Amino acid sequence: MSFSLAVTTHVLPLAKELDKDKVTPGVLGFIVFAVMALAVWGLMKSMSKHMGKVDFEETPDPAASGKGAGTAGTSPASGKTSPAKG
Repeated sequence: MSFSLAVTTHVLPLAKELDKDKVTPGVLGFIVFAVMALAVWGLMKSMSKHMGKVDFEETPDPAASGKGAGTAGTSPASGKTSPAKG
C-alpha cells in the first residue's frame, strides 16, 4: 500500500504539468529511429549482396511443354539424364 501511495503522491503532480500538445519523442526517440533505420539499411544491403550470388535457372516443366515423359529426366543445360525415380 505504501508504494502505491508514494507513486500517487509523486507522479500525479508531474503528470499535471505535462501538456499533451507539447509532448515530443525527443532525442531518445530520434536515436532509436536512427538505429532502426541503419539496421534496416544494413539488412537490405546484405540481402542484395546475397541475392546477387544466387544463380537460379528454372528448368521447363515437361508436362507443360507437351513433349511427353520421354524427356522428363534430361537436363537442358547438360544434356545428361537423371536417375529414374521410383
